[in-house]
Amino acid sequence: MSQRRNQAPSSSTHHAMSPWRFRFIVLLILMALVVLAGRIVYLQVVDQPFLKGQGDARTLRVETIDAHRGMITDRDGEPLAVSTPVVTLWANPQELPTDKATLTQLAQALGERPADFISRVDNYRNKSFMYLKRQVTPEPAQSVLDLQITGVYGQHEYKRYYPTGEVMAQLLGVTNIDDKGQEGLELAYNDYLTGTPGKRRVLKDRKGRLVRDLHLIRDAEPGGNMQLSINLRLQYMAYRELKAAVAEHHADAGTLVMIDARNGEVLAMANAPSFNPNNRANLDPAGLRNRAITDAFEPGSVMKPLAMCAGLASGKFTPDTVIDTSPGWMVLDHRYTIKDSLDFGKLTMTGIITKSSNIGMTHMALALPDAAVWNMYNAMGLGQPPEQINFPGEGDGSLPSPFSWSKAKRATLAYGYGLSASALQIAAAYTAITNDGERIPATLFKRRDPVKGKQVVSAKIAHQVLKMMETVVEPGGSGHRAAVNGYRVAGKTGTVRKVGAEGYQRKAYRANFVGIAPASNPRIITMISIDNPKGKEFYGGQVAAPIFARVAGKALRLLDVPPDDPHDTAEATR
Repeated sequence: MSQRRNQAPSSSTHHAMSPWRFRFIVLLILMALVVLAGRIVYLQVVDQPFLKGQGDARTLRVETIDAHRGMITDRDGEPLAVSTPVVTLWANPQELPTDKATLTQLAQALGERPADFISRVDNYRNKSFMYLKRQVTPEPAQSVLDLQITGVYGQHEYKRYYPTGEVMAQLLGVTNIDDKGQEGLELAYNDYLTGTPGKRRVLKDRKGRLVRDLHLIRDAEPGGNMQLSINLRLQYMAYRELKAAVAEHHADAGTLVMIDARNGEVLAMANAPSFNPNNRANLDPAGLRNRAITDAFEPGSVMKPLAMCAGLASGKFTPDTVIDTSPGWMVLDHRYTIKDSLDFGKLTMTGIITKSSNIGMTHMALALPDAAVWNMYNAMGLGQPPEQINFPGEGDGSLPSPFSWSKAKRATLAYGYGLSASALQIAAAYTAITNDGERIPATLFKRRDPVKGKQVVSAKIAHQVLKMMETVVEPGGSGHRAAVNGYRVAGKTGTVRKVGAEGYQRKAYRANFVGIAPASNPRIITMISIDNPKGKEFYGGQVAAPIFARVAGKALRLLDVPPDDPHDTAEATR
């Protein structure tokens, strides 16, 4: 009996499971499988759009396709402003590695001091974006991306490049780092030059790396191209000569405008000092000004041929009418003294232009109706915004109202004081002399069709005044240094005292010259103004006229204008 008590119960008897418990467990497993299958069906069928959207939100991206800015070219299609592809490197500081070795490697690839770079990254650690380096050329940018450092990305962009550098910087203007126009034509026509970005859908991994380009949503549309009237060869030559003259005469600045005498197209527009738009590290803001358009100044005696048009148009004077200018000075309104440089005695109207006699112009102006000279200037576009230019900051100049004018005001207006105009306005006004009395508005763009101007004087008077201006450049004339071998030249000098805080300054001048060549069949009009020459010479005939001679001679040859005297040209080129 004791043996039976000590005998252990059988294993099968101890672990036996009741049938109801087994069925319950099986039922629970089946129910779990049914719930799981139902959830799978729900997610895959009923809730599929939501899940797909969540997945796409983490992997699908819509990226912007940058549109390059329109190109600016000269009249012959030579590029003046182009957009080149660059890469902007940026990072998500929260994704960047924290170890100094990797950050040092990245800093060295970016060309930065490691300590400064690591400090910069630490300052951005709580943010999700920071620029590493903007507008990097593709090769150096790719070398940084090839390091495959987590959190470093590249964005393709465009950067503006100006092949001509400082030669026409003020006319073209500049764009900012975002490729938006800030100055000059880049600003004036920013909307036209700016393209429309495109869009594309892409697939990226969780680190933001491109896996696949899925499809194009909208193609990028590049900005519009602009063709200027500028002749690049003439522009280079004009800038070189102007810059040299400003340096030679220790002047504050200089400007030169050359326009086509037949249709008003601006062939060259140079300013000195200038700046390099491709490297603005040490930019002087004064160099940004396009003085040829924005700066208005008293022109002085370069206005005398235009005022002479009013005298001849009145019928009271002819080119041969004689006026006694002795004793070389006169007093008007009991207090205003007008002088000539010398006592020229009796002069014809032509002689008044040749010798640039203020007294002669005064006698003429006082013999005309009060508003006669004013009306002529106004008809020639002075005192008004330049037509068809649309340039930021363009100067209107000033042409005071002629009502209740004193004799002194009428007189000074006739020899170029008491009004102001830009170099471009003056050059454009002279198209009336070169186009049979028809003034043509100036333009910065190449014209496709013939342009109709405004008839301001008769063709006869225009020819007479042009002939008068030829005597200025002949031996004995105030502008004889403007003569060009082989070509007949017409011109007019002007020397103006600058206005300071206390009125006209005694030793600060502006030297001006307007030249037309060839006078036999005008092709170019050139206005030159040198601001405050400080050398021994400061008269327009000494400073500005020689610039015209050098510029016009080369320009006429570049434009294939046949000489009036082939023999003289051959001698000059030997």
